[in-house]
Amino acid sequence: MAWNKYLQPDLNLQSSVLSLTPDIIKQYELKGLVLDVDETLVPTKTTSASPELQDWVESIRQTTALWLVSNNLSDVRIGGIARSLNLPYTLGAIKPSVRKLRQAVTAMDLPVEQIAMVGDRLFTDVIAGNRLGMFTILVDPFLNPGEAVRSYPVRNFEVLVSQLLGASIIPKQKLTK
Repeated sequence: MAWNKYLQPDLNLQSSVLSLTPDIIKQYELKGLVLDVDETLVPTKTTSASPELQDWVESIRQTTALWLVSNNLSDVRIGGIARSLNLPYTLGAIKPSVRKLRQAVTAMDLPVEQIAMVGDRLFTDVIAGNRLGMFTILVDPFLNPGEAVRSYPVRNFEVLVSQLLGASIIPKQKLTK
């Protein structure tokens, strides 16, 4: 697979993870979600899940297996968030490495094609999910309130480089309503 294909998400929500509904998950015949944590579920440095995120997890877990996979090494922080959501988690994933993603997929006991990698970063989450053969979902990042007024330079850089390589963050598949 060419690098530009690894950078191509299957679905770009163009909004936060909270807009990923059970209906969308069902539409793509997904049975599991591997979720990035930092800026996908919570802003960086946040130590607990928001009530909105807790409600979202409760609505999704009714039909979908969930697992957190983070590049972060802080068990105090990531583990605390995972425990507050009552979800299994893996630290130090070093995405775009697929080793720890593969462990989560194996633990979920589902075919890899029925599991989505959900994250806010092209060069870590999307590449890792595509390398493993997962369905990939790109979401907008949750930022700390003080950062929301600035542009998101890392993501802007990733989009620019991916476009130079011939990829696009336009999804491979269209979401039907």
